Amino acid sequence: MPSTAPADPPTTAPSRLGVAFEQLAAVIYASADYDGINSALVSAAVELVDGCTHASLMLRGSRNDFRTVAATDDVARLVDELERRHHEGPCVDAIIEVAPQLVEDFRTDDQYPTLASAVVARTPVRSAAGFRIVVEDSKVGALNLFSDEPGGLDERSVDQAIVLASFASVALGAVNSRLQAATLAKGLDSNREIGKAVGLMMAFHKVGDDEAFALLRKASQDMNMKIAEVARQVVEHHNRR
Repeated sequence: MPSTAPADPPTTAPSRLGVAFEQLAAVIYASADYDGINSALVSAAVELVDGCTHASLMLRGSRNDFRTVAATDDVARLVDELERRHHEGPCVDAIIEVAPQLVEDFRTDDQYPTLASAVVARTPVRSAAGFRIVVEDSKVGALNLFSDEPGGLDERSVDQAIVLASFASVALGAVNSRLQAATLAKGLDSNREIGKAVGLMMAFHKVGDDEAFALLRKASQDMNMKIAEVARQVVEHHNRR
């Protein structure tokens, strides 16, 4: 009698999007700073978003200025530069606006006429889109996508890019938290060293904690060194005795 056991379900190959996000996640957890992650994000945009031929990541500084921190090529950097120079464009607007900003054809665009004229004259780019990046409730920048084809970025491209921009926000937030934690840990280590040095100087000079800290600070000024470094040397000298 033939077996009636159910057949094993067919295995499904991982999607291109899923594999890409796994690779991006690996980069994020392996990177100690922003540079590697920024580069990975713009490279992923070209691979994952239909019609995207160039990409960049533009961040807003503390003085409300904008700078490109990563780009796939010089074309993307130049379009970013033109947006900053002319104070208009989908990528600059995307940092402020909630909705993605899309220009389907720079040759006929009337929303950013000055920029459109410069882009058509100086680059092969014909369509562009910008997607806001938010880290810890702050609008920090935009993921910018460019296509050399008129209408190269469409609704499907926008949907794909929204997912990537959301991932970018989470990724940059994670790195920001990790760097803040590292800075805090370093600060705590420095404070512990300073505390030890103050205690040693109190015992050696038979003074109170304020006087001991004043001595440490004066040594820092006289030696033109950070007070934490002076404290470290005081502790090391004591430990070698």
